[in-house]
Amino acid sequence: MRIAIVSWSRRKAGGTESYLGGIIPELVRMGHTVALWHEVDEPRDREKIALPDGVPAWCVADLGSERALAALHHWHPDLIYAHGLLNPKLEAETIKIAPAVFFAHGYYGTCISGAKTFKNPIVTPCSRRFGWQCLAHYYPHRCGGWSPVTMLTEYRRQSIRLELLSSYRAIVTHSDHMRSEYVKHGLAPDRVYKLSYSAYNTGNGSYPLDEFQLPKTLPQEIQASSAAASSLTTTRNTPHWRLLFLGRMDFLKGGGIFIDALQEVMRSLDRPLRVILAGEGPDRRLWERKAKQVQAHNRDLSMEFVGWLNGHQLESLWADCDLLVVPSLWPEPFGRVGIEAGLYGVPVAAFAVGGIPEWLTDGVNGYLASGDPPIAAGLAEGIIKCLRDPTIYARLRRGARERARQFGLGSHLISLVKVFEGVTRSD
Repeated sequence: MRIAIVSWSRRKAGGTESYLGGIIPELVRMGHTVALWHEVDEPRDREKIALPDGVPAWCVADLGSERALAALHHWHPDLIYAHGLLNPKLEAETIKIAPAVFFAHGYYGTCISGAKTFKNPIVTPCSRRFGWQCLAHYYPHRCGGWSPVTMLTEYRRQSIRLELLSSYRAIVTHSDHMRSEYVKHGLAPDRVYKLSYSAYNTGNGSYPLDEFQLPKTLPQEIQASSAAASSLTTTRNTPHWRLLFLGRMDFLKGGGIFIDALQEVMRSLDRPLRVILAGEGPDRRLWERKAKQVQAHNRDLSMEFVGWLNGHQLESLWADCDLLVVPSLWPEPFGRVGIEAGLYGVPVAAFAVGGIPEWLTDGVNGYLASGDPPIAAGLAEGIIKCLRDPTIYARLRRGARERARQFGLGSHLISLVKVFEGVTRSD
């Protein structure tokens, strides 16, 4: 099958691009012919998606829209696999070229800001159906910034996106939460598929895939990578607990509440804490100032901000981690970082928002805190439950690995290709 991947950027700016970096080489190994078509090559300080030999790539910013669309058309794809563009008009042109499948990584076409969250008077996930009434809620609930131009521009963009989604032959997403979101917005249930996955770059270019139903064409070293993670011991013998935040540093990712929760965690656990915060974002400086204030009152607490990490750096980080904390205040579409943690036997404490409860179960691979509302005291209780009892913690470590194995990229690819085949057969 000739599959054209269409996305906004070739740079690994987030989870979408990391996902593409994992599936493109695997689709090629499975015998498919693949190309990448993208709008921009930004941000320049991020790693590019590596493409196997022979995989062509076209950038609209370099070629211009007419030449880029002509190149895609002349490549004669059997299928467009789309992941969202900045320009809806350009998106509309791409899906005229071949039958198209869309992967809804986030709230594409169902929220003005894309965050699906009321921030005022308290942080609350929004369950509204997108429409003109959202304009009336935008300012009172602080859904986004203060610019009316931005509000109207994004409202129009998301309205066009939602309309365009009805032109796709299938919508793929990674959680029941997101599937329900799109069915609620009028997309036919038999055209919206949930295909969960996990893909974490180990630093040597391979991705841990599930150990069951792997295509026979995949190399043995990839099949073995998740087994290597399983060999980690289930107990830790260190003088301190090692907690990790990994993600974008902005308000809705909840790093500020995580830092506030640490004082209660310190009071309840008779053990020093070492906290690593990995990532970048607009709130990093604010979080750093808050961290200094909290550390000043807790001699046994250390916090370190290490920026964006990838490859072997991330692998080392997981190996040196006791607990992943996912303090997201917004309804995470899935929260794949928790599955990646599980590949290394790392339990998770998180708020029960969005798709997170679909992979995080109390007492199995971590603990959930109430997300209604998401507050520091609740998150602290979840962290403490994970760490205060050595027997429970060892069980959570085992449960984290077992749960992670249920979300492999191999089975995701098999189900994804079945969707592709169904779409192209019906053309």
